[in-house]
Parts: sequence; C-alpha cells; structure tokens
Amino acid sequence: MFVHSESLAQSLSQILSSDRYTLHVTGSESEFFDFLEQYKQQLDCLVLQDDGSLLPVINRLLEQGTLLPVVIFPKEIERTAHRATTHHLLKTIQITENSPPSQDDYLFHAAEVQLGVTQSPEIGEFIEKAIAQFLSLSTASSLPEPSAAVDPTAELATRSFLIQQQRRLSEKLKERLGYLGVYYKRNPQLFLRHLSQNDRQKLLENLKLEYREIVLKYFSQEDNLNQKIDNFVDKAFFADISVSRIVEIHMELMEEFSKQLKLEGRNEEVLLDYRLTLIDVIAHLGEMYRRSIPREL
Repeated sequence: MFVHSESLAQSLSQILSSDRYTLHVTGSESEFFDFLEQYKQQLDCLVLQDDGSLLPVINRLLEQGTLLPVVIFPKEIERTAHRATTHHLLKTIQITENSPPSQDDYLFHAAEVQLGVTQSPEIGEFIEKAIAQFLSLSTASSLPEPSAAVDPTAELATRSFLIQQQRRLSEKLKERLGYLGVYYKRNPQLFLRHLSQNDRQKLLENLKLEYREIVLKYFSQEDNLNQKIDNFVDKAFFADISVSRIVEIHMELMEEFSKQLKLEGRNEEVLLDYRLTLIDVIAHLGEMYRRSIPREL
C-alpha cells in the first residue's frame, strides 16, 4: 500500500489487519519502489492513492514493465486530460470484455479498480475484484504506431511479467476455489518471424544471454534459478520461438564453451551434463505451448 493520507492508511491497516492479509505500508515513493523491487514477484495487489502525484509513480511502473492488480483511490476532483507520455504503453493493454474501458477511464491499466475514500470499509471486496479483473487482462491488442516505437524486448518482458503474475494468482485461486486457470493470447506482431532483422537479432542475442546465465547457474544452489527459466521460457513463448531454435541457442553456447575449455586445456566432456538444462527448458516451453491451446480445440 502506498497512500499519502495518514488517516486513510490507518483506516485501511485496521480493516486489513485480519490473518487473511499480509499488508505492507510504504510512506514514500523510494520506499515503495525498494519494496516492490524486492517482493514484486510475491505481491497479489497494490493499493494506491492519487493525490496529484501518482502519475510519475505509474509511469515508472509501466517503464519497468510491472503490471499487478491494483486498487486506486483517485482524486476527488474530476481528472483533466492526461497521460500523453504513457499513451503508447497504455493502449497496448485492454481488458478482454465486449466493451473495454476507454483509456481516459483508468490511470494504470484497464483492469484497475477505483473507489472513493468513503468506500474504504469495503476494500476487501475491491481487492478481490481487482485480482479477478487482472486475470482477464490481455496484452494481445495492437502494437503502438511506428512513431511511438516500443522496444520489442521490453514489450516481451512486460508481457512475460504479466503472464507470470496471472499464472501465480490463478494457481492461488485454484488451491482455494478450484479455479480452472486462464488462457493467454499472444500478439503475432511480436513473433520472431514478424520482427525486423535488427529486432530479430536483438531478441535472439538477449535470449542467448539469458540462457547462458541459466547454464552457468544450473548446478548451483541459486534460489531464483526456476524464476530465470520461467522468464526465459515466457519470452520464447510470446515470440513464438520453436524448440529447434532453443536447441540452436544451446548448441551455439556449448560450442563456445567447448572452445574455451580447449584453450584452457580442460576436458570438455563436462558439457554433456548441460543436456539436462536443455531438457528442463524444453519441458517448460512445451508445457507453455500445451496450455495455450484452448480446451475446445
């Protein structure tokens, strides 16, 4: 929670003091982003207050590709025309309903929930609504106009983070409610085969660097290795990258390592162990593609 009103913060803290919630209150923008950087993979919902200074916070969240369920207490006065600087980011995110809200109706993304201060006693219900709507959020809308070009790698990272959060939240709901999960749509304009030559090369180089880090840490005790694999697989999934392309990345990396080991006079047979890394990543990617197929098909 990041609100500037002390009375509102105290009121919400009391309402959300039950065992059902784990609440962390931040009093400054720096504290908010420090906490977010450390725990954003575990957060279920943000509670924000717009007192006229929220837009820079939202801009920063969008620039970082951080999309989470959110409940917002907007300014009590009517909002003026706004958010021209983030128009190209916000327009790529639409709620999957027949009549998606207009961009001028929301501050952060189309799945946000807004409420007045007088409705704060009902904050629990609004949090539930924010999470439910977030599970229907899709980034499958059209990309921005060329004049507002978005880095494909950054766009894929945003989509990757969104699908990770949706997956995590749907799993929590599945444990509690028997929730069947959600299906995710991809934007064909971000498929590897549809990118320009430069963007395609940039994406493949980025994936190769990420895969290299996975290989180097695979047999270590690093706690976030699975997260690194998930990040890599999600990006590959959104770019519609084939398993054979992943194998190529693996073989190119093994060849580089082999040359280095030969120069150092070391045995290159150790590289055979990293076939396990390839199998692990391919299994994750295969599961992503399997789950993306609608059941009715």
